[in-house]
Amino acid sequence: MIIRLLNNNENPPMDLLLLADPSVDNVEEYLKRGECYVAEMNHQIVGVYVLLATRPKTMEVVNVAVAENYQGKGIGKLLVMHAVNTAKEKGFKTIEIGTGNSSISQLALYQKCGFRITGIDRDYFIRHYDIEIFENGIQCRDMIRLSQEL
Repeated sequence: MIIRLLNNNENPPMDLLLLADPSVDNVEEYLKRGECYVAEMNHQIVGVYVLLATRPKTMEVVNVAVAENYQGKGIGKLLVMHAVNTAKEKGFKTIEIGTGNSSISQLALYQKCGFRITGIDRDYFIRHYDIEIFENGIQCRDMIRLSQEL
């Protein structure tokens, strides 16, 4: 498997990006400002993440997704660690990531990758999304914010 920056002439893998964020408007907006990286296996895109400079010396991973039939194979962890290393190589000092309160496996993954919970944006998903989001039988309401010093 290789992880690489999406080429300018390639379309972003919207089907994957929408697995992590159901808002087409949100995804299109941060794709314009960020860098999209893809994981390829046998010439097929199986994972994606978007890295965005948010403040001086701070980057945020704003989307991480793995194709459903490739989940549970460690690809998500490779993508997150690639994002951490990319931010570090670019000279950033902090990397952040956020996920929903209902995203149990993502919360575990990010902590295994060295992120620590720094805050909760209460009712974020209620304020910013027109649809109700449910995962693991839990309504996604709050954004759990995590960060890591590089």
